[in-house]
Amino acid sequence: MFCIDTLTQHERMSTQSLLLALSEAVARGETEFHIHASGQHDIGGPLWNAEGRTLRFFVTNPGQRVGCMGLDHTDIVVEGPAPADVGWLNSGARITIKGDAGDTAGHCAASGIIYIGGRAGTRSGSLMKHDPLYPEPELWILKSTGSFPCEFMGGGRMVVCGLDSEHLPSVLGERACVGMVGGVVYFRGNPGSFAEDDVAVHDLNGEDIAFLSGGMDEFLRAVERPEVKERLTNWSEWKKLLPLQKGEHVHRRLSMTEYRKEKWVKGGIFSDVVDDDFHVNSLVMRGDFRLRVPSWDNAATASPCEYACPANIPTHRRFNLLREGRTEEALRLVLDYSPFPGSVCGHVCPNPCMEACTRGKRIDLPVQIGALGRESAALRANAPAAASGKKVAVIGSGAAGLSAAWQLARRGHSVTVYEADRVIGGKMEQVIPRERLDHAVLEAEIARIASLGVTFVTSCPVDGKKFEALRRENDAVIVAVGGTKARVFPWAGKERVVPGIDYLKAVNRGEHPATGKNVIVIGCGNAGMDVAAGAYAEGAGHVTCIDVQKPAAFDGEIAHIESLGGTLVWPFRTQAVTEKGVVDDTGRLIAGDMVIVAVGEEPDISFLPEGAPTFREHWLVPGEDGSVLPGVFAAGDVLRPGLLAAAIGSGAQAAEAACAYLEGRESRKEAARPVASARLSLEYFSRVRRADLPAPAADDARCISCGTCRDCRMCLNSCPEGAVSRTETDGGFAYVSDPARCIGCGICAGVCPCGVWTMKNNDPMYFPAGRVVA
Repeated sequence: MFCIDTLTQHERMSTQSLLLALSEAVARGETEFHIHASGQHDIGGPLWNAEGRTLRFFVTNPGQRVGCMGLDHTDIVVEGPAPADVGWLNSGARITIKGDAGDTAGHCAASGIIYIGGRAGTRSGSLMKHDPLYPEPELWILKSTGSFPCEFMGGGRMVVCGLDSEHLPSVLGERACVGMVGGVVYFRGNPGSFAEDDVAVHDLNGEDIAFLSGGMDEFLRAVERPEVKERLTNWSEWKKLLPLQKGEHVHRRLSMTEYRKEKWVKGGIFSDVVDDDFHVNSLVMRGDFRLRVPSWDNAATASPCEYACPANIPTHRRFNLLREGRTEEALRLVLDYSPFPGSVCGHVCPNPCMEACTRGKRIDLPVQIGALGRESAALRANAPAAASGKKVAVIGSGAAGLSAAWQLARRGHSVTVYEADRVIGGKMEQVIPRERLDHAVLEAEIARIASLGVTFVTSCPVDGKKFEALRRENDAVIVAVGGTKARVFPWAGKERVVPGIDYLKAVNRGEHPATGKNVIVIGCGNAGMDVAAGAYAEGAGHVTCIDVQKPAAFDGEIAHIESLGGTLVWPFRTQAVTEKGVVDDTGRLIAGDMVIVAVGEEPDISFLPEGAPTFREHWLVPGEDGSVLPGVFAAGDVLRPGLLAAAIGSGAQAAEAACAYLEGRESRKEAARPVASARLSLEYFSRVRRADLPAPAADDARCISCGTCRDCRMCLNSCPEGAVSRTETDGGFAYVSDPARCIGCGICAGVCPCGVWTMKNNDPMYFPAGRVVA
């Protein structure tokens, strides 16, 4: 016996996870299932036992399509009601609903038996049919149905007992049996307004009574209502509906052409808005007469990973190249956007790209983007473009400054980076703990930048005089000094506070700064977590991190500090720092022998002349062309604080603005694209378990390539008219739909896993007379 409760501590199991669990249990040989559902769909089918043993399901609280495509030797019992599509496409299962059923019960059923112990909804029994090779489908309903039952029914038997429905104007709702061409509907009670053009009422014959008598006991036993048998077996109260046979139809249906020619009144009430030319189009049209036309909108939308990445790295393109076997090109592509795929993407970045990944949000786990970055860490730089003869100075060697230097050098400009510290790398080198960022990887990536001819000048602080000299000696200057001054609020006793950035620099230089046994860190952002980790590495016995608001650090960083024994306290409004610790506005004391502040840093831009546009005196505000002064551009934390990936993207933007200035052109700004998500067909992809994740460079099959064609040829192979073709282009490919073949059915858009095909209204539409109707 297999028992499962789909709610665990208010966490609901997904339909896909439940169906996978059932499939695996069937494969193991389980034949009896007790399912406490919470609205999951498709429970009970299509499953089968390899030895032909009956599978029995006992279900509570199911979702739609109970017994969908149920097979022979499947017995499903639902305790209570069930929503729409019970027994949809039933192919042999016996399905018992002990309460009411929603709309379209038995819809398209081809075999099997469905018992409903209450009422059934609208369009129940619609499109039922009978394959003579298999037993005909049966749908038994204890009470009544909603409107339009047995619509376009082609075979099978439906039984509506009408129990407790004597007060209803119809036990079959309104307009029963529209389009019915086969099968039979047995009913007890008033049939209401059935489709007299399609069916007629008949009395029961002996064969009918034998069928109902033979099945009634089993039906009532299944729905646990045997006590009503006597009320339901007075066969004089029963009738049946059968479809009209050839020659019985009273009204001949006009064709559309006949209706337009014989019934349409020229000059009638619509003549002022419709000038009918009496041309009748067929139901399936091609070319200009299609209602909708497909459009292959490759890369018209941005993948969620690219959209979320502050450096705009198109990761899906890397996986597409890997899928094509172009591994070197795939790994090298990231260098067009960042010189730090290993140290930033692969180590310290929280990877918002992975957080946004459609795969992780809607199927299983995100593709391994961070790990893929590490595989590009050791690549050598390609030779730069021909020397331009232009010189550019970059002030600051953090992520933004080095990103700008990298992009400028690749375009052939001569670049010199000026750094106030004795080492290159900014916060990556000076502040981020070594345990978070592999120092060897960082050094290798800085060396790769130097290999392009970039010159580094260290221990060179820039003041006003030096800045003016750099402007004279270079064709352009980029300011990327970053946040170097710790923010300290005017607390009483603020002189006791140690700036977090200075503390971390000393730790990374190996100076082993003096550290207390009971350390308090003011600030619970990522910088605060770095300080806390540094304090533990230097021998602190306990670290308490405090903040006025909910901690802003990433969950992983907080978990790491808590695993070391640290605690986070918030909200805590610091009022004073004393020799005993920190006091808040209520007088509460958190004891400590050392206080370190990590609530952010401010850039020092005192070297800039008057006239540079600033925000609150500390941050620069560039103009439309990206400049802050003629020929001077800015990047990174000097514009706004952010992630290292944001600084890298900012550095690339500053480099582009500087190049445009040097080349006398407008800066190239890519138009913002909407994020791809809505039209993806995720059925193309299967779930994986964490233990089965491939290596990063082999993760290409899992990447959905949202919004960009992955060349899977699904549209090519699925088009029923053969309208889609694939053509080779310079360095790529394209898919084209032939209007002469295309009928606008939308299958190409429906099967496209990447959401590349779009169906658009065919507007304007062209008519034979040549007139355009907008």
